Amino acid sequence: MMQEKFNSKIAIYPGSFDPITNGHVDIIKRGSRIFDEIIVLVAQNPSKSSLFSVDERCQFIREIFQGYEGIRVDCHEGLLIDYFKNSGASTILRGMRALSDFEYEFQMALMNRRQTKNIETVFLMSGYRWFYTSSKLIKEVASLGGSVRGLVPENVHNKLMEKFNIKNNRK
Repeated sequence: MMQEKFNSKIAIYPGSFDPITNGHVDIIKRGSRIFDEIIVLVAQNPSKSSLFSVDERCQFIREIFQGYEGIRVDCHEGLLIDYFKNSGASTILRGMRALSDFEYEFQMALMNRRQTKNIETVFLMSGYRWFYTSSKLIKEVASLGGSVRGLVPENVHNKLMEKFNIKNNRK
């Protein structure tokens, strides 16, 4: 039995990235060693309220990966699978932190497979330094004046401090 071979080595790394964390950055950098190109796809979800606009989130990511080859930033509203079909990608890249992520990610991968058979999902385990971080936790800690320095890229850290009007950054 002959297996179909994917010509492109393009992966889509979808997420809300509100905000992008160093855990996300780690997955993108590690994924870029596997794939020729990674499309970091910022999700637009009108039913969710976000701290940062889609444009701000895309700008953060572009600044972080300025000068990196093979990393592109885009945004999309709607089903990931609709974007996927026109992207030239063969794979969805996802990061997993803990066992609690597995069930949700597994369900999403199977639903995407149900929508189109020409899709693969690759999971990368989070680096141990980022195992406990999430965008939601980052926003909560920052909003209460806690330090998130080192958990998010510096450009994001500065915008979080500005957004929450925090003047005295604890280390």
